[in-house]
Amino acid sequence: MFGLGWPEIVALVVIALLVFGPEKLPQAASQAGRTLRQLRQMANNARSDLEANLGPEFKNFDPADLNPKTFVRKHLLDDVEKDWKDDEPDLPPLEPPAPAYAELNFGEIPPYDNEAT
Repeated sequence: MFGLGWPEIVALVVIALLVFGPEKLPQAASQAGRTLRQLRQMANNARSDLEANLGPEFKNFDPADLNPKTFVRKHLLDDVEKDWKDDEPDLPPLEPPAPAYAELNFGEIPPYDNEAT
């Protein structure tokens, strides 16, 4: 529920007991539940009114699609990702590159490079 674990829920209940007291806590909880129910009902009514008034061409309309992140992901990035996946040939797995230096044995002196210093 909202990413809360049991310790967080217990802490919220204890805080609610301290703030409202044991006498008023049931009234506050019922009022909060009623308010939440009314908000859900208002949201569902708004969604159904929108679907009814937009017409059949917007049958699958989802108000969450109006979020800019969702809109960009749905309408722009999905096509690009599909194109990238279609254009990629099946390549063999990459092998690690060979070292650009020669390995030295114990006691060998590395070559001196005048251009590097």
